[in-house]
This record gives sequence, C-alpha cells and structure tokens, in this order.
Amino acid sequence: MLVFLIGFMGSGKSFAGRHLGEVLKIPCIDMDKHIEEQEKRTVREIFEQSGENYFRELEHQFLENLDTDQRLIISTGGGAPCFYDNMQIMNRKGLTIYLNRSKPVVMAQLMKGIEKRPLLQDKTEEEIWDFYDKKLSERKAFYEQAQIHAGDMNYLELADIIREKLDTATQ
Repeated sequence: MLVFLIGFMGSGKSFAGRHLGEVLKIPCIDMDKHIEEQEKRTVREIFEQSGENYFRELEHQFLENLDTDQRLIISTGGGAPCFYDNMQIMNRKGLTIYLNRSKPVVMAQLMKGIEKRPLLQDKTEEEIWDFYDKKLSERKAFYEQAQIHAGDMNYLELADIIREKLDTATQ
C-alpha cells in the first residue's frame, strides 16, 4: 500500500514520513528530494530555471509512475495535490493523510526554513502570514479530499492508524 502525506508547506510531511518509515519499517520517499535527485538541481533551481509548471509536471509524472504493489510512505510537496488530477491519483493508488496542522505550528516551521521554499523568497514575516492564509484557502479543497485528516497528531498516533489500515488491506 502507498501512503501519501499531504499538507501545506511546513506541516511536517518530511519529518513525519521519515519517522513513520522507521516505526513501520516501510521505505519513505520525499517527493521533492526524489525530483531534485532526478533533475540534479534543487526545487528552488527548478522553479528559477524551468518554472513552476515544469516542476508540477515532474510531480505529476512521479505520481503516475508509482507502482501500487509496493509499500511506501510518500511525503509530497505542499502543492502536489493541487495540480492536474494528482489528488485523485493519490486517493486511487493509496491512503492519503492530510497533515492539517494548526497555523502557529506551520508558521514556526516556515519561518525556520524560508531559504528552502521558492514561494516564500523575499517575503517579510507579515507577507508570509498573508501568503499562508491566501494559499491555504486556495489549496484547502484539495487537501480536504484526503481520506484521513490528522490535525496535530504526532507520528506515533499516525503510525497506529496506518498500521490498522495496512492490516485491513492485507486481509
């Protein structure tokens, strides 16, 4: 079974994915890192050199090419569910979990990693708060199509839910 972690940038998808992979003994792929390795450049460089549309196509191809017979945890990029029919692909191919963290939790993470996030470049803290509100309102309808809404659950609580779904899927 494929397990997709979705949510806004800074919601902890990569962190949760790594830890869930360790706890559940399932390999974890960070979609952005995978794309960076394939392209031999950072997400920021892809955005700057080839544009956001090109990056979104790479995300879509990644999802299309996933084999549903494997067990994987996939930490998606924050925008991945919102382009093409990516959310439907993920729901069809596996279990989708929306890390709908509270705004203060997400904002703390965003403020720590501005340099890694192309969409936040050159924004003030106030502009980032506004950006969060605007982007989340645009993306929320996609995120809410996820099968599980995790809120501020920690990765151990998520592991229990995933374990239960995996057990059900193998019966």
